Amino acid sequence: MLTKIREKFTGWIALSILGMIGVTFVFFGVGNYNFLGDTYAAKVDGSEIGILTFEQAYRNQIENNPALADLPEEFRVQIRRSVLDNLIRERLLTLYLIDDGYQIPNQLVTDMIQRFPEFHVDGRFDMDTYRSWLLARGLDPTSFEENQRAALRADQLRRAVGATSIVTPADYRRFLNLVAEQRLVSLASFDLDAAAEEVEVTEEMIAAFYADNDTMFLTEESADVEFIEVRRDAVAESIEVTEEALLQYYEDNQDRYLQDEQRQARHILILSGDDEAAAEAEANELLARIQSGESFEALAAEHSDDGSTASDGGNLGVLTRSQLPDELGGAIFSMQAGEVGGPVQTDFGFHVIRLDEILEQGPLPLDQVRAELLSELRGREAEDKFRDLERQVSDALFDAPDMQSISAVVGLDVQTATGFTRSGGEPIGSNQAAIDAIFDASVLYDGQISEIVELDANRSVVFKVTQHFEASRQPLEDVRDQIADALKRQEAQTIVFNRAEQLLVALNSGEDFGAAAEAAGATVSAPTLISRQDAEMDQSVLAQIFQAAKPTQDNPVTGSVVTSTGGVTVYSLDAVIPGRPESIPLADRDAGKLELAQQYGTSDFIAFVQALYERADVVISEDALAAEDLF
Repeated sequence: MLTKIREKFTGWIALSILGMIGVTFVFFGVGNYNFLGDTYAAKVDGSEIGILTFEQAYRNQIENNPALADLPEEFRVQIRRSVLDNLIRERLLTLYLIDDGYQIPNQLVTDMIQRFPEFHVDGRFDMDTYRSWLLARGLDPTSFEENQRAALRADQLRRAVGATSIVTPADYRRFLNLVAEQRLVSLASFDLDAAAEEVEVTEEMIAAFYADNDTMFLTEESADVEFIEVRRDAVAESIEVTEEALLQYYEDNQDRYLQDEQRQARHILILSGDDEAAAEAEANELLARIQSGESFEALAAEHSDDGSTASDGGNLGVLTRSQLPDELGGAIFSMQAGEVGGPVQTDFGFHVIRLDEILEQGPLPLDQVRAELLSELRGREAEDKFRDLERQVSDALFDAPDMQSISAVVGLDVQTATGFTRSGGEPIGSNQAAIDAIFDASVLYDGQISEIVELDANRSVVFKVTQHFEASRQPLEDVRDQIADALKRQEAQTIVFNRAEQLLVALNSGEDFGAAAEAAGATVSAPTLISRQDAEMDQSVLAQIFQAAKPTQDNPVTGSVVTSTGGVTVYSLDAVIPGRPESIPLADRDAGKLELAQQYGTSDFIAFVQALYERADVVISEDALAAEDLF
């Protein structure tokens, strides 16, 4: 199957992937990777981690966490170092696994890939979906499969290391004592919204804030654009495939769609229950009635204990040998079509069986692979038409004065996008190649039409800016309410922090918690026992309380914490009650022990990788770390 999956990435798909690789070379300069001073980002025991591998990993990190892109320079270098450190650890694991002989068979990789829900249609693995997913991400099947193989190897090692972790009874009892621990606390809450209602914001305050913050409230630079897009999927949809061509392609490729022998059968299941002999006797009686001429389907509907098949006359559908339990599968695959047999005993009970049809091993029927074959045939022809359309658009750029002229030549519609910024915009998205093309000075300011831009392997576009909007400051009247809210919140935070601090001073001087909290204007709760699993309490407050030191008999522990809504809660921790493991249900205790063992195993695995790191010969290119982002 792994080979079959790979075979489908030939022809136009392979050319597409090569096209994407070509774009990469154009972007960076053909084969010239010496611009950083080194040809590697790091060496791990002589094995190089290439600069492009490192930069792609860094780019993925930024795309997955866009806020990181706006951090100061010193943080950018830290992020790059962290990304490279992860790559080094991955390479160390790979080298160790290879040296130690960890092997993953092809079938295991295939099974893993076919279980990915991203590749399923109607609950089953779909080759077209798999292929489209890879192409959309610029991946080829060989490297993707090898990545899955590496992940499986690493998982083997992780589980092997984790299996050596031991949780002693004493360790686990201490863990349960902590998990079930309760703490007696009194709480006083200062609500930010309530404090904000006390704040009065004047027009003078709003005007002063607006004047003092001249870099705030800027509209983002944007452009309205016209564009013509060449899409591979649109080209493919326009291609007609004759039935004759489809049949010929099916005949030529039947060996790619071989299926195991399948059989269609029916059964009547009598569950064993508490009386196995009675169940077997009932199954024998039903078999005799069928052999004497009664309807199998009617008896199945009336007597079968298999609720999922009884209403359909016991129909098991079309099955392979591997889909059936050993005893039932052995019986069905030893029968002749039309034969009735049984009773066959399995773990469920006794089965009376009828074999309806044998589907011999061979190619899948055309109807089952029609959609996939049509897609492949269209894809092959679409590749040539797609590239031809790209060339036509590129050629038209030399003489065309406007987008409408190009549209007339190539037969593609002119589309529009408004408010496109340096972060992207619909319907194009945040594609960096499109952003670079639109905000190129010649396109943005001089009114030129862009060169044809390949957004990915399946889309190429030309752009023309019709209107450019410089970044500008929003008028005061448009942001007045926003400023007022910010000023109210700012002053409200000062109010609640001051009141919380005053309450803590009062508590430290020996005042009663309830009386002091009410005097400070807080909402007070009665002393309450809370657990670590309390879902109703603000989680920031809960975490702070369980991190606090234990109080003595006469000296409660007090403190304050900012809540998740921006308010402040002051607490008084009066007592700590150790957990009682025996109060936890046995099933929960067992699950907790397994979870703790897994945590120990994870810690051991991290320590194992760290030991590999410390023993390895690691050379890091500081030039690569300090370089400007390539993407």
